[in-house]
Amino acid sequence: MEYNLTNTLFEHLGVGIFKYQFGIKEGFVYSNRALSKILGFSDKREIEGLNLEKFIINKVDREEFIRRLKRDGKVELYETTCQTKRNKVVWVLISAQLVYEKKVSSYIEGIIQDVTKYKGANEKLENEQDSLQTILDSIPDAIYFKDRENRITRVNKFYAKGFGGKVEKILGKTDFDFFPEEQAREMFSDDTQVLKTGNPIVGKIERTLLPDGTWNQVITTKVPMYNNKGKIVGTMGITRDMTAHANAERDRYTMVLNALMVLSKALEMRDPYTQSHARDVGIIAQRIGKELKMSNEQLMHLKIASELHDLGKIGIPLDILIKPGKLSDLEYSLIKEHTNNCYKLIKNIDFPFPLADIIYQHHERIDGSGYPQGLIGKDILLEAKILAVSDVLESMTTNRPYRVALGIKNAIKELKSGSGTKYDPDIVNIVLKIVKKSDNMIFWKDK
Repeated sequence: MEYNLTNTLFEHLGVGIFKYQFGIKEGFVYSNRALSKILGFSDKREIEGLNLEKFIINKVDREEFIRRLKRDGKVELYETTCQTKRNKVVWVLISAQLVYEKKVSSYIEGIIQDVTKYKGANEKLENEQDSLQTILDSIPDAIYFKDRENRITRVNKFYAKGFGGKVEKILGKTDFDFFPEEQAREMFSDDTQVLKTGNPIVGKIERTLLPDGTWNQVITTKVPMYNNKGKIVGTMGITRDMTAHANAERDRYTMVLNALMVLSKALEMRDPYTQSHARDVGIIAQRIGKELKMSNEQLMHLKIASELHDLGKIGIPLDILIKPGKLSDLEYSLIKEHTNNCYKLIKNIDFPFPLADIIYQHHERIDGSGYPQGLIGKDILLEAKILAVSDVLESMTTNRPYRVALGIKNAIKELKSGSGTKYDPDIVNIVLKIVKKSDNMIFWKDK
């Protein structure tokens, strides 16, 4: 490697370049600007003479790195941790080779890539996957995910228990491996229908033959699963054994809510900006509901509507949801479709309150300027009006992909200016009263 000839090129690369000398004066003898930045040095000369012990901080990693170099003469994409000047730990990938002079290894040359942010993202994804599995396993219903060929890709403990408890013997198989052919054919047909149409099958009552030879009566809901481009890539099903339950309608309601909550969690994992939004909107909405003297049942309805109000975004391409810049007219029109998406998903589900309509109307404005129907005040449900104000208050005080948080003062300014036109004045006045009691602070974050 001719550093005198290629130094200019190396200085403009986005990855670290180094040369490490063995011998009496062991240490780094060359590094480029990118490596200095990775290690937190302002001047690359500060790295000269730095020993591997000060560089690869994990002794086991360091010894394994040297062992591989001596054995193979090179190491490719070796993952380890390095220590910066300010003792910060960074994850890196090192690709290096031994260079020999007079048949004796005299130095190492190679490249270093900082992968800290990717490592953190992977760990976060793994934690979120574990979190989702924990939620699935805590639900006393059989939950299962299938791909476009109707092969099982994920199940919870309750589902696995019904088939011997060993998940690895279930994944990759279809219903034909577990149920009588006629029954499996009907299940396969239902899955295919959801895949083709995008329409859920909600609360279907059916009898199933279990592996132990007994029959039971279950109630099943199946919904489509989307990828980040809005394409259907599989289905999610949730089945409840209602054999021993007298109140099938109550069980159906609970089961459907469980299914929707799991779908909502999947949306949170897909779009981190929705992670706490629904919860906080629910806190604000319930606080308004209490001021309006709503019953405990009505407050629960508000909570459910809040937690599901953005569920329709699961069908919006992820690159639009998290776009840092201004949305085009076409992209904004796709975002607005989330109310329609959720309405189509749940409109045929028989809830004890108008959940679908509340969610469908939460972007309506009392002067008719909202969407998707352009309703005016008297035609908008009270819960939707509460949700609209709560949504605006939370959104404006939270960092979004396209802007930083605008603050509670600007949020209150927006609600005041829109009171009586966009927003219900009575609800706005209640929010102003609550904020004043909270010393103009964000009162929902301490819950």
